[in-house]
Amino acid sequence: MNRIKIDKEAISKLKFQLQKVRQVVITCHLSPDGDAMGSSLGLARALRNAGKSVRVITPDTPPKYLMFLPGADMIMPFSRYERIATRNMADADMIFSLDYNDSHRIDKMEDALLQSRAFKVMIDHHLSPSSFPDIVISHPEASSTSLLIYLVLERMGRADLIDAEAAECIYTGMMTDTGNFSYNSNMSQVYTTIAALLERGIDKDAIYRKVYFVNSPSRLRLNGYALCHNFSYYPEHRAALITLTRDELNSYHYQKGDTEDLVNRPLTCPDIIYSVFLREETDYIKVSTRSKGSFPVNTICEKHFGGGGHLNAAGGEFHGTMEEAIAEFERMMPAYDHLLPGVPDTESSKENNN
Repeated sequence: MNRIKIDKEAISKLKFQLQKVRQVVITCHLSPDGDAMGSSLGLARALRNAGKSVRVITPDTPPKYLMFLPGADMIMPFSRYERIATRNMADADMIFSLDYNDSHRIDKMEDALLQSRAFKVMIDHHLSPSSFPDIVISHPEASSTSLLIYLVLERMGRADLIDAEAAECIYTGMMTDTGNFSYNSNMSQVYTTIAALLERGIDKDAIYRKVYFVNSPSRLRLNGYALCHNFSYYPEHRAALITLTRDELNSYHYQKGDTEDLVNRPLTCPDIIYSVFLREETDYIKVSTRSKGSFPVNTICEKHFGGGGHLNAAGGEFHGTMEEAIAEFERMMPAYDHLLPGVPDTESSKENNN
């Protein structure tokens, strides 16, 4: 049975330190997704149930579609409240870094984190964790950080702190980071955890509707436009590309979360193995990737877009124009053809990939 085995020493040390602290700050990565929000708010609720004073600080404003989560209305975006957020981090006894492996992923609040004298704890499921925290609980084999939050609390003997509100947050993170359990979700612990969360009284069907049945007419039109006009298929590479420029986003009144599932759409085609979505931000191109089977989109993001992630779901950034980002994607595709299903892994193709 494949199981996540969290280091006993780390659990013991975390449990000891938690007994000594009062003020806790929980942080997550820039542009928080369902897992970042779910793990942060789930842990926050659990620690409040333990009598701790907890503040959740995000680098920027969370997406509206996740604001139904319990405690989301108390989140402090660093981009709006920099001075008070910095003071909260300076005064904290403990700071949690959730769902990110390096301090640069929290953007402008990095200095406030690193300069704080608080005891620092990282709980994450991305590769290559940084060494700045005092405790690092890193498990790339985990499907989500939210799952790790449940397992950490369970290992500490404090699963009793997870009430219905905490369970709703944790389940949402688990669900969204696996595409509603359609990838990275074959581990048995995922489902034993779901069973435990259901026993807390969550309505998983209602959570699904709150996350995915939140379309607005402008969002539907934006996604329809992208698929109709900006979808490219590369049959020789079994790849797909979707792009949206800032002008296109603005013309459909784009809000955070409006393109959340767009990168997954091409994978509904049997012949497409991996999909890339390029979205133009103010000063960079946001890169999102998804894949099927054993095709490693995390390698693509690490080598070409300064990012990373998981085998089937990864992201990064490109600093340049949209045209340059598209050119980079088209240039790198042939180097990964040998990793496609049914293609022999020849020495020459390996060399091209280095």
